[in-house]
Amino acid sequence: MNFSKSILTITLASLLFVGCKEKTKETISVSNAPKVKKEIVSTNLQTASFTINGMTCAIGCAKTIEEELNGLEGVQKATVNFEKKSATVFFDKTILTPENIAKVVEATGDGKTYKVSNMKS
Repeated sequence: MNFSKSILTITLASLLFVGCKEKTKETISVSNAPKVKKEIVSTNLQTASFTINGMTCAIGCAKTIEEELNGLEGVQKATVNFEKKSATVFFDKTILTPENIAKVVEATGDGKTYKVSNMKS
């Protein structure tokens, strides 16, 4: 019985050992250079303010949404206020629309938690 267990253990260990070696190495290139935002022409600059329902915390929710918005092409600056459940976004109207911005906010997270309302642009 002990002999059978030993052979089984050795067989499983060797399969795991061989299986791990077959993985290929993936090279991930990481650029430490900050993303440079394009300058927005003042005539194209538009502001959108809206309410975000569904936020439960300042760091996990509000900060995540703010980072998501600030990462969008065409956004000059976005701020999210957890206490007021609001956001203000300064953006290039030739690249984005308030509707696009609302869709991004609502898609953040699981796509069901955040709801945008009272859009003013």
